[in-house]
Amino acid sequence: MKVLVTGAAGFIGMHVCERLLARGDEVVGIDNFNDYYEVELKEARAMRLAVLPGFRGLRLDIADRDAMAELFATEKFDTVVHLAAQAGVRYSLKNPHAYADSNLLGFVNVLEGCRHNAVKHLVYASSSSVYGGNTKMPFSEHDNVDHPVSLYAATKKANELMAHTYSHLYGMPTTGLRFFTVYGPWGRPDMAPFLFIRAILAGKPINVFNHGKMQRDFTYIDDIVEGVVRVLDKPPAANPGFDKAEPDPAGSWAPYRVCNIGNSQPVELMEFIGAFETALGVTAQKNFLPMQDGDVPATYADVRALTALTGFAPTISVPEGIARFVDWYRTYYGV
Repeated sequence: MKVLVTGAAGFIGMHVCERLLARGDEVVGIDNFNDYYEVELKEARAMRLAVLPGFRGLRLDIADRDAMAELFATEKFDTVVHLAAQAGVRYSLKNPHAYADSNLLGFVNVLEGCRHNAVKHLVYASSSSVYGGNTKMPFSEHDNVDHPVSLYAATKKANELMAHTYSHLYGMPTTGLRFFTVYGPWGRPDMAPFLFIRAILAGKPINVFNHGKMQRDFTYIDDIVEGVVRVLDKPPAANPGFDKAEPDPAGSWAPYRVCNIGNSQPVELMEFIGAFETALGVTAQKNFLPMQDGDVPATYADVRALTALTGFAPTISVPEGIARFVDWYRTYYGV
């Protein structure tokens, strides 16, 4: 297939591109290389992709309506994996307009490109953040998600609603993937694994929010990528038997679905930190702090729908994943 991957110089984007190229797809990757976190890491990811046969990279902002329309019209993609977004829960409290530009305006441009150019399947990044204030565990796609607790989460919920509209109006197959706390080599420096390893190796204390009383469904990047690619190959079909009197949020009468993608094995934050201490052979200094605004105490993915759809479920444990991440970090940064 000819696949567009947006956010190709991002953490998940780079790995998805590599996986698609490895199986023989032609991949066009776009990224705007913004400075939300260190651009050097994005450039290094892009350089890693640039040498692979079948890949072309373009510097392009999804919020640029004309450039996106031209890209879709020229390239005629078979499928799209849309991963570009302004990420981060906490940053949305400081710079809300960045989320409107990228996650809302940018997503409309992707939807319009797919609509007007007969794209066979749009797979896009949603987030476990859409579960917001929900406390029922594990988080299920069949549950209502109308109570976000951050603007980032609200934009991801909006993406799901926007995708459904296009699936209904234009018969366009869309799948939203709710990612659960992805980590691993080439990860994002603003996320906990990077923050922890940098502080520990520098002999500085790590910040432990909610006094360590948190759980996260930490999911290793290889598991995420395998799920993304398998889902891409299975576009949703319309369900004429959909019950509009008792609607299921996970499906529709239109060719639309949302799907959790996570490890389905929530880990206590202190256990996660312990995996770093074991891998590094160092006991971390800990600065215990209250919960941050926009955060939630626990995440836990119900992945039965993903497994039923693709035959795949994540397998890499946190100790194994952290050991791989630490090896990569030491090699990449020479520490």
